Amino acid sequence: MRRRAAALCGAAAVVAATVAAAPAGAGAPPRADAPATAGIDWRKCGTARHPALQCATLAVPLDHARPRGERITLALTRVPHTAPVSQGPLLVNPGGPGGSGRALARVVASSLPAEVAARYDVIGFDPRGVGASRPALDCRPGHFAPVRPDSLPRTPATERANLARAKSFAEACGAKYARVLPHLDTVAAARDMEAIRAALGAPRISYLGYSYGTYLGAVYAKLFPHRVGRMALDSVADPAGIWYEANLHQNLAFDDRHRAFLAWVARHHATYRLGTDPERVETRWYAMRAALARNPAAGKVGAAELEDTFVPGGYHDRYWPTLAAAFAAYAREGDTGPLVEAYEEFGAVDAAGANSYSVYAAVQCRDAAWPRDWRRWREDNRALYRKAPFLTWNNAWYNAPCAFWPVPARRPVDIANDALPPVLLFQATHDAATPYQGAVRMRRLLAGSRLVVEEGGGNHGVTLRGNACLDRHLTAYLADGTVPRGGGEADAVCPALPEPVPLEPKAASASRGPALPRLPGPGRR
Repeated sequence: MRRRAAALCGAAAVVAATVAAAPAGAGAPPRADAPATAGIDWRKCGTARHPALQCATLAVPLDHARPRGERITLALTRVPHTAPVSQGPLLVNPGGPGGSGRALARVVASSLPAEVAARYDVIGFDPRGVGASRPALDCRPGHFAPVRPDSLPRTPATERANLARAKSFAEACGAKYARVLPHLDTVAAARDMEAIRAALGAPRISYLGYSYGTYLGAVYAKLFPHRVGRMALDSVADPAGIWYEANLHQNLAFDDRHRAFLAWVARHHATYRLGTDPERVETRWYAMRAALARNPAAGKVGAAELEDTFVPGGYHDRYWPTLAAAFAAYAREGDTGPLVEAYEEFGAVDAAGANSYSVYAAVQCRDAAWPRDWRRWREDNRALYRKAPFLTWNNAWYNAPCAFWPVPARRPVDIANDALPPVLLFQATHDAATPYQGAVRMRRLLAGSRLVVEEGGGNHGVTLRGNACLDRHLTAYLADGTVPRGGGEADAVCPALPEPVPLEPKAASASRGPALPRLPGPGRR
């Protein structure tokens, strides 16, 4: 869906039957038998803050249908259990696709109550193609180098320039990774999880997944239902729109969340002095965008880069004070400094981000068919832009390589499942990256699952982020399997956390750094 190239979703901020997941045109569904693998050789890689952390690699088949063929490696981390009796492995995934999960193990282990974390071996992993796993993809270095063409295709020339970028990315990926791309998809990643389980020698795994990782978890559960212990899914990807339609729906949610940010700025006119009327503030934001399209700030922040910079505000409201301060400095004083700093901190794509985006594109383009006729994209996004101008075209170009992807797509997995223990879902009602109705649909498809809702919340990745009500439900579930027994659309409802406190415009830099959440994956999911 959309981006930022950082990886920790949960610290910011995944998903014995046959499945409809064969490659397009293939007749037989994939096999769900567990691969035979050796054990894992863990080594110490702890830090002063996390001395118990261990690291390892695991070789898995590039093509799980040919288990004796070419191998690739997955990078793993573990925080081992310390309780006398272990509840087994808890695999964690931050989302993406393309998010590195190695650091998430220590984040989850240190964020859970000590008595609960002590019962699990918390396992983080970089999915195939990501981070320290090998090979690690980087299809076209510099693809997001500024200044890119304006994302809004007002002229045929601008549309052609954006199309050329998308096509060249797909072609570069095909040229560099022709052997690998047919094996980069969610089903392959789920089979890698099963290889991890087998190598650990565990009869079952528990799982905590965020964002896209909710879909990954659901696919694993479909392939290997009897290997699932406990499964918690936070900020749920809609399983009905994999992935073209999901991205279109997401644009409406991001636009709503962007307007919520602008209304927050208006409520804090005493600080930002951009007006008390949200519509007036919105007009000034789009005037800033138009000005940057004509004259990019510091030769770095044009219209597309501005949108990239403000996307994090759709993921988490703790970005709002920094973004509002940068907006105010530019709109009131013509000062580009805070805006450029915000872009470099939140919007710019580094080497890790280039890797994440490459895997994002590879997985999304392979997981399901995308329209190959650009006229369909143009028609859909023109109509949607009239309702949701903030991100529609930026998101379209972000995903446009799928119109030219060099390998055929699979059929999406039907994740409906009645063979699982209760799965626990968490969802904020105004989440932009994974809109609320996706969680409602997932709850219906996973028989016996329960849904905990953060009423009025708009952040993405809501557990282990300071909401004590949500965390009580997660902790009880991981401790002994307790789930809420409500009814209706939600089984339990928690109030949202308070909105952030504004900063003085000159204090923007004070809000950056470790206190801000990192965002999931490179995709807006």
